[in-house]
Amino acid sequence: MRTVKFGIIGCGLMGREFASAAARWCHLPEMDVKPEIVAVCDTDSEILKWYTDNFSTIGQVTDDYKELLANGEVEAVYIAVPHNLHAEFYCAAIEAGKHLLGEKPFGIDLEANKTITDCIKKHPEVFVRCSSESPFFPAMQRICRMIEKNAFGQIMEVNSGFLHSSDLNFEKPINWKRMLKFNGEYGCMGDLGMHACHVPFRAGWSPQQVTAILSNIVEERPDGKGGMAPCETWDNATLFCVAEDSASKKEFPLTIKTQRISPGHKNTWYFEVLGTKKSARWSSKQINTLELLEYEGGEQSWQVIDMGHEMTYTSITGGIFEAGFSDSILQMWAAFLYELHHGQAPGKFAGCVTPDEVALSHELFTAALESEKNNSVCEMKQ
Repeated sequence: MRTVKFGIIGCGLMGREFASAAARWCHLPEMDVKPEIVAVCDTDSEILKWYTDNFSTIGQVTDDYKELLANGEVEAVYIAVPHNLHAEFYCAAIEAGKHLLGEKPFGIDLEANKTITDCIKKHPEVFVRCSSESPFFPAMQRICRMIEKNAFGQIMEVNSGFLHSSDLNFEKPINWKRMLKFNGEYGCMGDLGMHACHVPFRAGWSPQQVTAILSNIVEERPDGKGGMAPCETWDNATLFCVAEDSASKKEFPLTIKTQRISPGHKNTWYFEVLGTKKSARWSSKQINTLELLEYEGGEQSWQVIDMGHEMTYTSITGGIFEAGFSDSILQMWAAFLYELHHGQAPGKFAGCVTPDEVALSHELFTAALESEKNNSVCEMKQ
């Protein structure tokens, strides 16, 4: 079995999820490649202690990402840092010859993303993908296989979204995601948008135009020092798009929602596709439930299917058991390592977000900002 030695730069929430997934790799009995965490980098020494306490394979601990990238033992890196650092850190990793899984949105804005994209093109030997774990739930993989088989017929409408309530508490102290210099003008779109765009983009449903409604609901928050600080980024975004199906060349409405203040939700991802032959919908609020409607004339009836542990990358977990968030993380990392090792994913929807798909998301979010600013329908620049 091939071992890919990893460094983690930015060791917060998602870094710990990756490290935990690496520790569970025996859960994937058919994988012929595995990750090993050998280096970690963060400015918070307490976070780094969690890693060294739990992973004996770690040989380098540093607060300087350049030191980690200079480590010849490190073959690949996972980077999770604020958006304003993406261009600098990602390009440095690519130029150092390190394979990269980076957090969305791959740059604070369109210009930063272009800098990263140009760097990737100059180093084709480096494998680069973007993080988005949500499509790896069993129900979504079933829907994706239906898309691949053109089971829905003509696509009539698609709705996709990612909903949080993490900022519903107005007394929650401000963090970097509410600050333009760190998070950028996209606001919630940059932080959450790739989750909602991943499957539509992979399906070939390309936005042609967008009308955006962006909301800054909480205009100031406690600054942690006894005062208040302005919230400069968008809390919620609803994008009404006209999309074209690359297969049929027919247009249909595509709605994408990203919300950080969504009452009744904690961390909900949902997807709905309505077609002339079949329709399907799923929400992580009912993570094990897939709803399908097949129309053949006569009465219409939604059927409910319990999914179980139907994973793209085979797991030791019994098929009757439900999947959870940590399982989707493990599947995403299996997708990254599989494609890195084999040169291609085992299926169209079995891979991580590509740099081209990330670039399309930047085109969409930039157009959404223009739509909001001018109160207009904005054509995509494709």
